[in-house]
Amino acid sequence: MAAASAGGPSNPPPTQQQSSPTKAVRVVVKGRVQGVFFRDWTVETARSLGLAGWVRNRRDGTVEALLSGDPYKVDEMVSRRIPVGPPAAVVPSPAEPVAPDEGFHRKPTA
Repeated sequence: MAAASAGGPSNPPPTQQQSSPTKAVRVVVKGRVQGVFFRDWTVETARSLGLAGWVRNRRDGTVEALLSGDPYKVDEMVSRRIPVGPPAAVVPSPAEPVAPDEGFHRKPTA
């Protein structure tokens, strides 16, 4: 059996796929955030940034969201977009890291 030449196709190097890093955070928004279309605004804004996740009302009057995707876009949403939502909204920090999700949708009240 002859050895393969250095230029032959015997064992081509594996191709490396580089995927962009993903960041995921859970955010609880307090204040006047129910009844002011905050969930719909969150869905539209997150989708416009290309984020995945979900948003829902909670029985305690807060709104909870999972945001995942490009770390810079997640940070943009958490630190610049959500605080500008309804004037009475307050986002506690730091946001809580969680597992990423796919797509973005609204969930029922918890």
